[in-house]
Amino acid sequence: MVRLAAIAGLAWVAGFTLFTATIPDAAPVSVATDAVVVLTGGAGRLARGVAIMDARSAQRMLVSGVGKTTTRAALAAALDPGLSPIARVTNRQMFQRDVDLGYSAIDTRSNAEETAAWMAAHKYRSLRLVTSGWHMRRAELELRTRLPADITIVTDAVPPAAMPAEPPVRSVAREYSKFVLRWIVIKSGAF
Repeated sequence: MVRLAAIAGLAWVAGFTLFTATIPDAAPVSVATDAVVVLTGGAGRLARGVAIMDARSAQRMLVSGVGKTTTRAALAAALDPGLSPIARVTNRQMFQRDVDLGYSAIDTRSNAEETAAWMAAHKYRSLRLVTSGWHMRRAELELRTRLPADITIVTDAVPPAAMPAEPPVRSVAREYSKFVLRWIVIKSGAF
């Protein structure tokens, strides 16, 4: 038993080291997809989605996991400080015209379910997934289990400069553990 525990511990440490050494980066803004999907819950994610829309690298944006009382106007206003008056108007118009808010997601699995339903409703074939680098692998894993295999997913981790600080090692270790557990569950067929 002790040997098995030691092997499992060493495997976890080796995997965690690889996980942290290969955290995904931001994709170039110029890479075009049908849609951009922003998962709520972290700094810089919404601003990254707006930058992609401003670059016209996606037709439409889904903000998944929005609070029940959140509106498009409130999200646009949250991005307004520091913008010129013209940019504020353009930002608000874009939110009214090209942004959908997903209210049903409460976690990464339900983000994937909400995104898959939204992608099917719009008949989109490619998406750019925006979340933090340390969350990207699990978010992509969940999405790939729910989307058809021919859907292209471009991963776009929020650039470090857009985030207030590096997450504590404990948070990254927890995210890695969640990723490993979900991977095992999905690969075992338990879904």
